[in-house]
Amino acid sequence: MSTPATSYSTAHRLYVKSLYKRYLVNSLNWYIRRDLWRERAIEIRAEFERNRNITDPRALALVLEQAEERLAKEIHPDPYRPPLFPDGTKWERNLPPRMFSAKEKADALAASH
Repeated sequence: MSTPATSYSTAHRLYVKSLYKRYLVNSLNWYIRRDLWRERAIEIRAEFERNRNITDPRALALVLEQAEERLAKEIHPDPYRPPLFPDGTKWERNLPPRMFSAKEKADALAASH
């Protein structure tokens, strides 16, 4: 695997990786079946590969700006949330009841010392 003529900063590489991941996650929100999603993931990868060797900073900035706009336009209105993550269906479900108030706990600890 050869590297392009100009080397980009680490921040740039992380930004492009983040953009790529956001595209994949967003497409996974739209496609339930993994086999259909995989086809879309391959299309997204091909898009990123087509723009891999752009060396002109202005052209690259334009491509990245267009990609961000397109992602913002295609964002899913109700993205998937894993059940135990914040806003998931099981988030904070069946929490154990509080046994003592903060004052009662402080009083009990003070009395034991």
